[in-house]
Amino acid sequence: MFQTLAHIAFLALALHVPLARAHPGGVTTYQGTFADGAAYLIEAPSNWNGTLVLYSHGYVTPGSPNPAYDIGDPKTGQYLLAHGYALAGSSYASAGWAVAEALPDQIEVLDTFAELVGQPARTIAWGESMGGLITAGLIQQYPSRFAAALPMCGAVAGAVGTWNSLLDTAFAFNVLLAQGQLQVVDIGNPYTNYTNAEAILSSAQKTAPGRARIALSAALADIPGWYKPGSPQPGPTDYAEQETSQFLWLQQDAFLFGFDLRAELETRAGGNPSWNVGIDYGDQLAKSADRTEVTALYAQSGLSLDADLNTLSAALQIAADPAALTYLSDNIILDGQLSVPVLTLQTEGDGLVVNETDSAYETAVRGAGDGAELRRAFVDRAGHCTFTPGETIAAFEVLVRRLNSGRWSGLSPSTLNAVSQALGSQYNAFPPAYAAFVPGPYLRTYNGTPPRARVRFLKSRAARQP
Repeated sequence: MFQTLAHIAFLALALHVPLARAHPGGVTTYQGTFADGAAYLIEAPSNWNGTLVLYSHGYVTPGSPNPAYDIGDPKTGQYLLAHGYALAGSSYASAGWAVAEALPDQIEVLDTFAELVGQPARTIAWGESMGGLITAGLIQQYPSRFAAALPMCGAVAGAVGTWNSLLDTAFAFNVLLAQGQLQVVDIGNPYTNYTNAEAILSSAQKTAPGRARIALSAALADIPGWYKPGSPQPGPTDYAEQETSQFLWLQQDAFLFGFDLRAELETRAGGNPSWNVGIDYGDQLAKSADRTEVTALYAQSGLSLDADLNTLSAALQIAADPAALTYLSDNIILDGQLSVPVLTLQTEGDGLVVNETDSAYETAVRGAGDGAELRRAFVDRAGHCTFTPGETIAAFEVLVRRLNSGRWSGLSPSTLNAVSQALGSQYNAFPPAYAAFVPGPYLRTYNGTPPRARVRFLKSRAARQP
C-alpha cells in the first residue's frame, strides 16, 4: 500500500516534492508542487481504510496566499484521519476563478496519491463554495475516478448562472442608485469601481427609498434577509431587519464579486460572459423569495415599484461576448448527468451561494434522468458555509452509508442532528440545525442554452436599443 523509501525519494526529485513526513499520530504527510505551480497536500493515516477524500477549496482572492488544502476545517480533518480516511487536495495553479486549473490539478492529486500512497479502493470528492462547483465538475468530467461526491455550499447552479445572478444585482443597483456611474461589466479599474459602489451603498442605506432599492437589487438574486450565523431568522414581516441583512450581504460579500472580482474573471474569459438582454426583472421579482419584503419596503418609502421595474427594462441591457460565454460554460456548467451518488449540503441563509442554487442542480439532474443519485440536505442557519464539523461529519457519514449499502438512509433532519450532537460540543459550535426545507426556483438557471447563435442575436438586439 505504501511505497518504499527509495521510491519516495525518487519521486521527490522527479516531482519537486519533499520527502514524506511522519507525525506522532500515525499520519504521513506528503507535500509538493506540480509543474503548473499548484501545490498539493496529502495526509495518509497508518490505519488507512482504502478511501481517499479529495477536497476542493473555494475562491481565493488574487494576491492572497494560496496554499494547498485537503480539508475545510481541522476538526473534520482530525475526525476523518482518526477513522482511517486519507485526505488530499491542491491549491490550484492560480487564485481567482481558477476552475480551468482546478479540475486537472485535482486529478493530478489523485495520480500523485496513487504513486506515493497507493491506489484507493474508492475516492469521495467534496468541496465548499467554488470548490463545491469544482466537486460537481470533477464527477461530471471524470466520473470513473470517483465513487461519490459531497458539494457543500457549492455554486452548483453553474458558473454562468452564478455570475449572471451577480450581474442582475449589480445592474439594478447601478441603474437605480448609482445613476450609471459604476461599471458592471468590462471593468477597467476594479478597486475604484468597488470602493465607489460601497460608498453609494452606505449612503443609500440611510434613507427609506435607498433601502427599498437595495432590497430590490438583492431580491433579483434571491439574497436572503438573514446574515448573522447563530442569530434567529428575522420574522416574516420584520422587513427592516431583513433589508439590513441584505445590505450586509452586499457590503461584505456580493459587491466584492460583482464590482471588483468580476474583472479577474473577464481577464480569464477574454471578455464579458454575462448578460441580461431579454430578462424581465418584474417576472424575476415575482419568483423571488424576497418579493413580499420588497413590495412592503417600496410602499413604506413612497416609491413606485412598477416605475423602478420599468426603469430597469428601459435601461440599456448587457449582452455576453460569445467567446467569453464559451469560456465560462466550459469552466463550468453542470449537465446533471450523475453516475455516482451525490449529496448537496447548504445553509438556508446563504447570501453568497443562495439556497435556490440547489434547485438549479436538482432540475438539471432530474432532467438527465439521474434523480435517484441525488439527495439534498439543508441547515437552518445564516452564513456562507457555516456548517459545524458535527454537521459536516453527519452528512459525510450518510454518503459513506449510501456507498456501503447501495441505498440512501439516515437523511431525516432528526437523524442528522442526532449524529452531529452525539459527537459532542467540540464538534458543534452551534446546536445542530438540520431542517426540512425546500428551496424555491433559481432565478437565473442556465444549462447551455441559448446557443452561441442566440447570444449573437441578443448582442445585436442590445446594440439597437437607444
